Amino acid sequence: MTGKELMYVDDALGHLTHFKTLCDDYTKKIKDPSLKAFVKDLSKQTETMKMRFMNILGGNESNE
Repeated sequence: MTGKELMYVDDALGHLTHFKTLCDDYTKKIKDPSLKAFVKDLSKQTETMKMRFMNILGGNESNE
């Protein structure tokens, strides 16, 4: 992987981490149950996406 590609990967992972943090923070503040559930689901999906990305980078891609 080139240096530029590594910078892209680092940036993408940073964005996923930041988005998950935002979702987790807003989940604590949201009062509406359906909106709260939606944002919690977004947080879980973001974590799943990050883990899949990390598995691909580590050569542990699974056949799901």
